[in-house]
Amino acid sequence: MRSADPGRPGPPGEPGETPAEPLDPDTAPGAGEARPAPRWPLVLAVVALGGALGALARYAVSLAWPTPEGAFPSALLAVNVLGSALIGALVPLVTDRAAHPLLRPFLGTGLLGGFTTFSVHAVDIERLIADGRAVVGLGYAAANLIGALLAVGAAAALTRRALNRSRRTDVVDDAVDGGRAP
Repeated sequence: MRSADPGRPGPPGEPGETPAEPLDPDTAPGAGEARPAPRWPLVLAVVALGGALGALARYAVSLAWPTPEGAFPSALLAVNVLGSALIGALVPLVTDRAAHPLLRPFLGTGLLGGFTTFSVHAVDIERLIADGRAVVGLGYAAANLIGALLAVGAAAALTRRALNRSRRTDVVDDAVDGGRAP
């Protein structure tokens, strides 16, 4: 049976057809059967909810750590670096292990997307440059970019290392108890 959509491959095993992508990209390989992806209105709703919560969290940080007019926007820099680190930790957690298909859209795209903000970052850079502080503005741009990239990379590497260590411990435990659960 061919796929109803001519742009998508049909079921695996048909002559000339390539296997279809898994329905749920958040299901880890070997974690069992792939679940059908949630319908887009539900995904949109969880992204919107997560985005609202993330923006509220960023607003709370701005109230707790206000940036005076013309000052270096250190609170926003911290938010962007922290949010990037959390995204770096989230990705291995939801891709290397079976996770609910709405977890990544809610936490990654929604919550952490709403928490981090590179649009306000651009406005801050423009304001610093307009105030005659071009070196500070460009330094702030570089600090955001470099800080976010280092944070996401380091957090992803550390999370993967912790997950691999956990898997090795599980294998050793299984070998010791002969695969029997306690």
